[in-house]
Amino acid sequence: MKFWQMVTWSETDQYKDIARIAEDLGFDGVMNADHALFPRELKAPYPYSDDGKPPMPEYSEYPDPWVTIAQMAAVTSTLKFSTSVYILPLRNPIEVAKAAGTLALMSDNRFIMSTGVGWMKEEFDIYGVDFRTRGRRYDECIEILQQIWRGGWNEYHGEFFDYDAMQICPAPKQQVPIYLGGSSNIALRRTARIADGWVGNGNHPDEVPEILSKLKIMRSEFGRENLPFETIIGLTTPPDLETFRRLGQQGMTAGVSYPFSFSLGWTSSLEEKREVMKKFAKEIIRPMGG
Repeated sequence: MKFWQMVTWSETDQYKDIARIAEDLGFDGVMNADHALFPRELKAPYPYSDDGKPPMPEYSEYPDPWVTIAQMAAVTSTLKFSTSVYILPLRNPIEVAKAAGTLALMSDNRFIMSTGVGWMKEEFDIYGVDFRTRGRRYDECIEILQQIWRGGWNEYHGEFFDYDAMQICPAPKQQVPIYLGGSSNIALRRTARIADGWVGNGNHPDEVPEILSKLKIMRSEFGRENLPFETIIGLTTPPDLETFRRLGQQGMTAGVSYPFSFSLGWTSSLEEKREVMKKFAKEIIRPMGG
């Protein structure tokens, strides 16, 4: 099983050093997060908590994902990077395709595009994007990304995006992998139909087998069961070697080390973070063969 370190809500000036440490300790990758902004008044319910409250306060740091990943990639050589998850329908897919494609090129194809539809309506309102149509916009965005990344001339004529023949140079040397988030049946079917992997949003270990089974059945329905597919799942229970082994046997391909805010609080030193990662590597990664 592979393991990723979440750097969500970490102090921005520590990112590059966290990446170096993660690579040295045997983590497969590092995942940052994405929100464009935090509104003063937040009414939209967070869909992954019982009370509808989001896990982060308004002062949580969300540095630009492209800049931070570029910096981390520049100081590492094998570590992979992804966004967990990038709110794709909030943005223009042409700009995203160019940024992500360039990042893939400059990181020697170590970048994975993990995306979601978004839940914070206020974010869409401030951007002037219709929140109600974000699912359909999302589908078009993904089609455009994959089309542009193939290189050469391309055009698109959809409900939300419409452009004549154009090309973006340079295109990445290969398709940038796309992982999707979301646990609804709609999200899982979209994942099974078009994605290279699925990113969980924090799941209890007892939930994981059913999700893996659904994805396997749905991917078979779309004739994609033999294609490579990753499942990166953060668990809501404390890290446990036997739990990871059991879920790995059931098809889960990657686990996650918590954001440091969960174990150390909202601020912590780089040395404190290093000790958390060292403990995870010693107790989980190495016994799992990493």
